[in-house]
Amino acid sequence: MKNVIEVKQLNKSYGKFNAIHDTSFTMQADKIYGLLGRNGAGKTTLMKMITAQIFPTSGDLKVFGGNPYENANVLSQICFIKESQKYPDHYNILDVLDVSKSIFPNWDVDFSRLLIEDFNLPLKRRIKKLSRGMLSAVGIVIGLASRAPLTIFDEPYLGLDAVSRGLFYDHLMEDYVKHPRTVILSTHLIDEVSNLLEHILVIDNGKLIIDQDAEELRGKAFTVTGQTSKVEAFLIGKETVHREPFGGLLSATVIRNQNGSDQKQAEANGLEISPVSLQQLIVHLTSGKSEQKGAMAK
Repeated sequence: MKNVIEVKQLNKSYGKFNAIHDTSFTMQADKIYGLLGRNGAGKTTLMKMITAQIFPTSGDLKVFGGNPYENANVLSQICFIKESQKYPDHYNILDVLDVSKSIFPNWDVDFSRLLIEDFNLPLKRRIKKLSRGMLSAVGIVIGLASRAPLTIFDEPYLGLDAVSRGLFYDHLMEDYVKHPRTVILSTHLIDEVSNLLEHILVIDNGKLIIDQDAEELRGKAFTVTGQTSKVEAFLIGKETVHREPFGGLLSATVIRNQNGSDQKQAEANGLEISPVSLQQLIVHLTSGKSEQKGAMAK
């Protein structure tokens, strides 16, 4: 499958601070990616380099096979919806849509109208009069209706209620099936989007610590709970990402081995087994307390 993004040993520094450190990965065409991590981990810096808003300090970055900087052919295929998306205050929503239509070659007018109706957006209201949720909805409309071959959403849901977020996820999936493209979702609501994601990259302190298919990550870990001595004995030789003692008990999150024998061992030892969600796993790996941080990166 063709690569849309190729990143090799990419670095971005601000003085002595390394926002992105020696990062390498590829993103393929027609896939939905999750770019995940804590605030300040480097996600937005990475997205800004991919969209040619800032320059790397070193390393190699190619988008659609070329350098994105001052490359109209590449940039015309990208739609980047940022958390702090800005529009001229005197514009109304209709003005924003008209400009978007002129920018994005694959813009779908009918689809944009459907989205406007579903999100109940007032076309003639000025941007400066919109709520945080309405501004987010405008960005979602642009990102979806652009049908850009590379569409990036950076925290697209701010201010949206659960119903509106559900509308976004439903429209994204339905339109992606009809019109495949590469989509990058950067979000903290991992469990809400986990079923949409096909591949996951996790950035922590500027470093890539996970680069795996989502299906491989689902069910990758489990939690064992029991008497501290029994759990400690079970954990010997295991990849442990989190421990939480309480009273005389210990709860620990463990990376499952390939044949699943470790879970059978835990059950045989009378330990309680519980699943770990994708969000819980990533929180544990990026909490600064993980014992095996980076163990799951390629």
